[in-house]
Amino acid sequence: MIKFYGYKRCSTSRKARKWMDDHQVKYEFQDLVEEPPKKEDLIKWLTQYQDRGLKYFFNTHGQDYRKENLKEQISTMTIETAAEMMSKNGKLIKRPLIVGDDKLTCGFKEDIFAKTWL
Repeated sequence: MIKFYGYKRCSTSRKARKWMDDHQVKYEFQDLVEEPPKKEDLIKWLTQYQDRGLKYFFNTHGQDYRKENLKEQISTMTIETAAEMMSKNGKLIKRPLIVGDDKLTCGFKEDIFAKTWL
């Protein structure tokens, strides 16, 4: 089952959900602000997809990212530290975060979604 971590008030999450619905892609929605992914799951994904870099997973445009000055820290940050931070504050995660059995995407780009989720 595909897990869709999004934020109901986020326009990008809404666009991505509409795209998934329009293409009949079944998923389970979880609000990542109300209930962020577990630290263990984040460690697994950050490790499995570490070739994308930690920055791929962070909401670099978010207020919390800027407030924490993570831009300066991300190059030396460990997967463990990143997972800990994201599991406590879902607003640090780029949305939507969508996870399948052997696939993962952060953010919403139609061409990437078509290639990954169809």
